[in-house]
Amino acid sequence: MKKILSADEAVMHINDKASIMLGGFMCCGQPMDLIEAIIRKNIKEITLITNDAGLPGIGVAKLIEQQRVAKLIASHIGLNPEAGRQMNSGLMQVDLVPQGTFAERMRAAGAGMGAVVTPTGLGTDIEKGKQKLTIDGKEFLVELPLRAEFAFIRADIADKYGNAFIAKAQKNFNIVMAMAATETIVQADKIVEPGQLDPDMVTLPGVFVNTLVEASK
Repeated sequence: MKKILSADEAVMHINDKASIMLGGFMCCGQPMDLIEAIIRKNIKEITLITNDAGLPGIGVAKLIEQQRVAKLIASHIGLNPEAGRQMNSGLMQVDLVPQGTFAERMRAAGAGMGAVVTPTGLGTDIEKGKQKLTIDGKEFLVELPLRAEFAFIRADIADKYGNAFIAKAQKNFNIVMAMAATETIVQADKIVEPGQLDPDMVTLPGVFVNTLVEASK
């Protein structure tokens, strides 16, 4: 059985300068209760790994607006003007990673791979400082696995063993983030007893989950 905690209890041991992966895409599928718990605990200087900088005033954007993020690793930030302002002023370091590469680097971390190779980014600023390989006459960038101390994931349903159902497009980065983090906290809309979640619906096996949080209503 996994620990079932409140959002505040689940983040109690997380301190400043933590590296945190946050699931979701443009605020859809984000674990909002866990984000609010970070804010209440006043965690700062976070290395935040998430697909995007969100929309102003919602979810992950609140962490950026309150200047809690020292480094953002994401695929795009264009819909959050504050993220662009902090990047341009040097207040927040931003590493922009092509979206497919972003997902594959996390998958590589979870699968124990040493790197992934991709042609994406060749001839752009993305390739600066990176190793290249030539395979079958084609050039590729070598991209290193992307890991974090914590992954915050949202699920629709989880059982008490941590097996979780994540619906539709919310699967996006949640599964690879859970694999790539040392500790995974799942915010579930509903937590059920073992046997009440159809095994065919399990999209995130409980082996990747450390703690469960039942979402507020």
